Amino acid sequence: FHMLRNMNQKILKLENLLRFHTVCRQLHSLCQRRMLAQWRHVFSSAYPAWTAQLYAHSGQTDVLIRAALSQQRLLATKKEERSQKSQLSSRKSKKEVEVWIGMTVEELARAMEKDIDFIYESLMNTAVDIDSLEADSHLDEVWIKEVIKKSGMKLKWSKLKQDKVRENKDAVKRPQGDPALLIPRSPVVAIMGHVDHGKTTLLDQLRKTQVAAMEVGGITQHIGAFLVSLPSGEKITFLDTPGHAAFSAMRARGAQVTDIIILVVAADDGVMKQTVESIQHAKDAQVPIVLAINKCDKAEADPEKAKKELLAYDVVCEDYGGDVQAVHVSALTGDNMMALTEATVALAEMLELKADPTGPVEGTVIESFTDKGRGPVTTAIIQRGTLKKGSILVAGKSWAKVRLMFDENGKTINEACPSMPVGIIGWRDLPSAGDEILEVESEARAREVVDWRKYEQEQEKSKEDLKLIEEKRKEHQEAHQKAREKYGTLSWKERSFIKYKEKKQQQPLKLKEKVERDSDVLPIIIKGDVDGSLEAILNIMDTYDASHECELELVHFGVGDISENDVNLAETFNGVIYGFNVNASNVIQQSAAKKGVKIKLHKIIYRLIEDVQEELSSRLPCAVEEHIIGEASILATFSITEGKKKIPVAGCRVQKGQLEKQKKFKLIRNGHVIWKGSLISLKHHKDDISVIKTGMDCGLSLDEEKIEFKVGDGIVCYEEKEVPAKTSWDPGF
Repeated sequence: FHMLRNMNQKILKLENLLRFHTVCRQLHSLCQRRMLAQWRHVFSSAYPAWTAQLYAHSGQTDVLIRAALSQQRLLATKKEERSQKSQLSSRKSKKEVEVWIGMTVEELARAMEKDIDFIYESLMNTAVDIDSLEADSHLDEVWIKEVIKKSGMKLKWSKLKQDKVRENKDAVKRPQGDPALLIPRSPVVAIMGHVDHGKTTLLDQLRKTQVAAMEVGGITQHIGAFLVSLPSGEKITFLDTPGHAAFSAMRARGAQVTDIIILVVAADDGVMKQTVESIQHAKDAQVPIVLAINKCDKAEADPEKAKKELLAYDVVCEDYGGDVQAVHVSALTGDNMMALTEATVALAEMLELKADPTGPVEGTVIESFTDKGRGPVTTAIIQRGTLKKGSILVAGKSWAKVRLMFDENGKTINEACPSMPVGIIGWRDLPSAGDEILEVESEARAREVVDWRKYEQEQEKSKEDLKLIEEKRKEHQEAHQKAREKYGTLSWKERSFIKYKEKKQQQPLKLKEKVERDSDVLPIIIKGDVDGSLEAILNIMDTYDASHECELELVHFGVGDISENDVNLAETFNGVIYGFNVNASNVIQQSAAKKGVKIKLHKIIYRLIEDVQEELSSRLPCAVEEHIIGEASILATFSITEGKKKIPVAGCRVQKGQLEKQKKFKLIRNGHVIWKGSLISLKHHKDDISVIKTGMDCGLSLDEEKIEFKVGDGIVCYEEKEVPAKTSWDPGF
């Protein structure tokens, strides 16, 4: 309304001015008429048409002015209406985009109804590393705002996405049941101690004791754990591969698989580093200890010394008034093995170990591996319930429908009770050692649990990613703030000069003598045609972030053609001269060629930057790339005797490509390279060969005798090639 009133006032002023102009024109016209009347006899005869037009001119002008004025009023009114409509339409047309913290690139593009490339384009020339962004990358709050701002849309923060909580579908242990339903169970025992104190020999001796004690049956092989039956009828489950890592994983998940720890200490060696670690593991898990003092058959054995050393770690034997049973054994000769098992059973009776054999199964994965023909296999200890064929189990992010169960002898069994070690076949994926096993009611429920656990893992990863992004953003802001405080209101020329002086102070160089430069430094001199283009180039150079590969040093910059002084500087610093839209005379070019100085002239800015990138790359050492020639998997392992040496041999089948004896090889286990080197032997049946192709079987041995093969390991044949390295610096275009 106010705008319309102002417009009308302006029109009235214009109207008054036009009227005043009309009056002046009329007075002027009257004067002309009087003069014309005096000279009529002259002009009427010579120019009759001109005289008539002159008298008619006044009336026509008045009509035109009135028409123009009314037209002006009409246009002003329409213009005002259009401006009001355009303002309303612009307010209506500004699209509102609903966003939330932590949304991905793909989600933001979908919310804006744009493609992903639009998001990338909007984030160019910002601190975001465009190359590292993927469709599922999470964006920081600052970058979401930046994209919305550049799009001209309106931002609206949504709490629905953040507050929306997915229902927990995880499987958990059931509450403790009726104590009346609990029945006694066998103890689960882990044998721990320092390296070379006899743990493995002790386990082997326990198996031999079991064979000698029982007339029928016995243990010849084991998978992860084995069961020992005593003459009294008591049973003990021994974990064959306790390992510190596996034990920690069990403890971390709260699965009290181990009831008792047999701590093996060598009588001739005493307490060592891993002995102390084992004691700490037992204390953390609140598991009681039975002390086995091994190697008592040796002449230098001193069991009492070992007991005294253990006092410092709060392991007090019964001889010294404590509650820890100590048994003197010899794993090598088998002395006192039965006494050790009886001491373990006595401790188990004191602990009153019981379990509920009814209801859904609960257990823990002790060991897991993939068996050819049977798929993923796990060895587990059942802790609660009774496992039967057809049961649906969940462990970690895997599930199984039990197709087959077998005991430590490989014999098929129909059910497994608490404390019993059992091999399980039927897993969809391979669970990890230490994973908790829970029985669920159906396959659909098992999938639901696994999906939830995968979702939960993704959420945790997203939180970690967001935390890292926030930390990097804060670092960037702090660095930027410090830079602003340091340089204040200085012009870009002054800032660049200060930076140059700082670099010069850090690395003082004598200008009059030739200085030997390392290959990982590129000194450059930049000349531009005008300040603006020079500033643009220097701003791009400021984004250089690959100093760990090759340092980029700005020696000098300026406006104007390349001079003799520039060539001298480049010679002194062993640098390169870059010119943008400038010239270098023939004399200068000849001087530069004589002094071995490179002059590179460009008229397109990104060509100049590409040239700098190529120069940086040329100063990097060549990268070595591995080209795979063939891959094979190990199906069997054995050893052959050559002279007095036993050489391990792997029986392999080539899965892809071919194996060439003269090339390099590496041994892969669980995704990790554990050996690299050459072959000393490659045979097909009994014949030495140099090449073995896809689908064929072969036997091979490595140049490293200490490497042990395992079934399932991979052999990769490859060759190394040197390729030119490329700088990781990305200027952003």
